[in-house]
Amino acid sequence: MAIVLSIQHTPKMTLNPFAVLNKPPKTRVPYELKQGQSRIFHQLPSGLNMEVIIQKSIKEKDPDSKNDPPLVFVHGSYHSAWCWAEHWLPFFSNSGFDCFALSLLGQGESDAPSGTVAGTLQTHAGDVADFIERNLRLPPVLLGHSFGGLIIQYYIANMRHKPLPEMQNLYPKLKGAALICSVPPSGNSGLVWRYLFSKPIAAFKVTRSLAAKAFQTSLPLCRETFFSATMEDNLVLRYQELMKESSRMPLFDLRKLNASLPVPKMTDYSTEILVLGAKDDFIVDAEGLDETGRFYGVPPICIEGVAHDMMLDCSWKEGANVILSWLNGLSR
Repeated sequence: MAIVLSIQHTPKMTLNPFAVLNKPPKTRVPYELKQGQSRIFHQLPSGLNMEVIIQKSIKEKDPDSKNDPPLVFVHGSYHSAWCWAEHWLPFFSNSGFDCFALSLLGQGESDAPSGTVAGTLQTHAGDVADFIERNLRLPPVLLGHSFGGLIIQYYIANMRHKPLPEMQNLYPKLKGAALICSVPPSGNSGLVWRYLFSKPIAAFKVTRSLAAKAFQTSLPLCRETFFSATMEDNLVLRYQELMKESSRMPLFDLRKLNASLPVPKMTDYSTEILVLGAKDDFIVDAEGLDETGRFYGVPPICIEGVAHDMMLDCSWKEGANVILSWLNGLSR
């Protein structure tokens, strides 16, 4: 069972951006960075460039104390790095964390690979790992939303606590991983079938919204899919426009993805896991949240009054505060 939380509404890192910093935008509605944020392009081994929005901690580092881990954020479908930059990057940088939000290939301002889809679990996780390996000195905490959470699950399944001498550790060690409204380890097919049998109208709406991309043209459907009912129209409209532009190609081939699941069990049990969900999530249901918690042997936390896009919703601080409490409790 998930733990339900009710809410009441009232050391320096060196980055190696091998690509040029100033490039013409790929999206027609480019996201304007906030004060203290910067954008770089990390060049992957393939030669393709991955957008990274950075916001460093505003707190002075104490040389005599252990440093807080850097935070690396991974988005899901129809989103890119901007979805973290809106609220959570300022929040966590103000709390003492260096923050890095990635745009996966084919999303946001990142380059697009050849082919019809942006990649696979393996290629996306490998791109995240390459960024960490080449840019971060300390083991980070990975935070993934929706399909971004599934990418992180693949990452931690392939980490090795003690790599064999003949094996290269392709997935650098993490301090922890937070799975936020994440697609469960078995994928989204179970979610779809449960909706079909228990909530056929909701199943139709989800399919129309996401598969047919109707959220891009319907403000009410966009709100119902991603946000709370109380979200103001102007905010839903702004995020709808950004989401339209965020994904130039699908993250995955869903048929091939589901055929490759479930993700393997993790082998490095020293990595601490947070499983966090939203009571009003229109996409990931309570059973999906519980499945993820059981898979990692942790009680999931479910926040009431928050929708699927927890980091953008009008109650975005509720999820941020839960994560901050968990981060502060990580073994130092």
